[in-house]
Amino acid sequence: MRTLFHFLFFMLIADATVNAQTFTLKSNDLGGQFSNEFTLNGFGCTGANKSPQLYWQNAPKETRSFAITIHDPAAPTGSGWWHWVVFDIPATVSELKQNAGNNQEHLLPQTAIQSITDFGQPGYGGPCPPVGDAPHPYIITVYALKTAKLGLDKNASPAYVGFAISNNLISKASLIVYYKR
Repeated sequence: MRTLFHFLFFMLIADATVNAQTFTLKSNDLGGQFSNEFTLNGFGCTGANKSPQLYWQNAPKETRSFAITIHDPAAPTGSGWWHWVVFDIPATVSELKQNAGNNQEHLLPQTAIQSITDFGQPGYGGPCPPVGDAPHPYIITVYALKTAKLGLDKNASPAYVGFAISNNLISKASLIVYYKR
C-alpha cells in the first residue's frame, strides 16, 4: 500500500510539472537583435520606427489587463531610457501587431493607452543608442495585472506607470533584444 501511495503521489507531481505552463512573451519579428525596421528614425538613426509584433501565452487566469514596456537600462542617462509604455490592454488580447505603437495606425485595442516615453510623447520610439557604445539590451516586458484599468492617462510618466504596474502585478514575462550602431 505504501509503495502504491508513493507511486501515485509521484505521478501526480510529475503530471503537474509537465502540464504547468509558464507565462511567456514572444515575437515573430524579433531575434536576438533589432533590425532597421524597428529602430528610430531620428537622433541620427534612419530606421522605420515600427514597434515589433508581440504575443504572449499562458497568462494567469486572474489577469484583468496587460501592460507592455520597452526599456534600455544601458542608455547613458543614469536611469535608462523608456522606449514604449502601453497599458490598459484588455485581458482578452494576447497579441499586438507590428506597428501598433504608431498612434496614426490605430492598431491597439480601443481601451489601450500609450503614455509618454523618454522621447517626450506617447507611442513607440525605437532603439538608437550612441554611436560606438557596446550593444544595448532592450528589455521588452508584458505585465499581467489584477485590474482592468490603471486609472492613468497618456500624460503619465514611465515611472508613474511603473509604480501603478507594480501595485497591480500578478506576473510578468520579458524578452531581451540587443542593438548597436
